[in-house]
Amino acid sequence: MKTTLLIVSAAISAFILLLFVLAVMSRSGKAPGLTEGRLAKCPDTPNCVCSEQKNDTTHFIAPIIIPSSTTTIDSVALLKTAIREMGGTLQAESDNYLASTFSSSLFGFVDDLEIRLDLSGNVVHIRSASRVGYSDAGANRKRSEMLIKRYSDAAGKNQQNFSAIDKAVQK
Repeated sequence: MKTTLLIVSAAISAFILLLFVLAVMSRSGKAPGLTEGRLAKCPDTPNCVCSEQKNDTTHFIAPIIIPSSTTTIDSVALLKTAIREMGGTLQAESDNYLASTFSSSLFGFVDDLEIRLDLSGNVVHIRSASRVGYSDAGANRKRSEMLIKRYSDAAGKNQQNFSAIDKAVQK
C-alpha cells in the first residue's frame, strides 16, 4: 500500500513538473509570422486553427468579413481593442498583420493569435495556436470565435453610430 502511494505520488509530481517545463518552454517562443504573405499552416496537432486552411476541416475557422463601411484603420483599432479586452498582449504590428499572445492562468502556457488583413478579399484571417503540447481542449478555437464575435459586434455598433451621424447631418 505504501509503495503504491509512493509510486502514484511520484507519477503525479513528475506530471506537474512536466507541465511547468512545457509552460516555461512556451514562453521562449514567438509567433511564426507571415510566410509568403499568408499566415503559417497549422501543425498536425489539434491545438491550432487557421482561416487560411480551407481544405483542412480539423483546423479551419471562417475568417472575419470586414463590413463595407469599415475602414482599415477602424478594423485594426477594433481588432486591437478586442484582443486587449480578451486578455491578450500585442507583440507585433505592421500594415496588415497583428501578432498577440495569450497566457493560461494555471501554468502560464503561451498561445499565439495572429491576424492578417486581406483588403482585396475584404476579410481578416485568423490563426490561433498553442506553442507547445498536443491538445488545448478547444481553447484556440474558442478564442478565435470570441474574437470574431467581439469584432462583429463592435463593427456593427460602429455602423449604427455612422448611420446615426449620417442621418443627423442630412437633417
